[in-house]
Amino acid sequence: MSTDPETHKTTTGMFTDVLDHVSTLVRKEVDLARAEISENLSKAGVAIGLLVGAAVIALTALNVLSAALVAALTEAGLEAGWSALIVGVALAVIAFALMSKGLSDLKLSSLAPTRTAKNVQRDAKAVKEVYNDK
Repeated sequence: MSTDPETHKTTTGMFTDVLDHVSTLVRKEVDLARAEISENLSKAGVAIGLLVGAAVIALTALNVLSAALVAALTEAGLEAGWSALIVGVALAVIAFALMSKGLSDLKLSSLAPTRTAKNVQRDAKAVKEVYNDK
């Protein structure tokens, strides 16, 4: 093993450089994770808005369907009731579509920072390759 001061400085300098690069890499990955989580939370906000919209439309559909049932029972001709029934079913279908979209956008897997995880795996692989080559 060499005790040459130049070799020692070079090794120390290389170690310092490696630590600086790793530190910079970690900071950048944390920044990317924050940005990705922020983006995913924005999507979750939109999904929650869709769910609220679905709830409002579902309540409206329930009112219309109730009115349709009342109209159907009170009128012998049933024309006004059937009209309200058709509108109520259409609103219920819209509410179901909005709710389905909102729930699928709120799945935990869609909120996870997947790009950051891929980058960290790629960076770890690159570091392993550099150290395995030496």
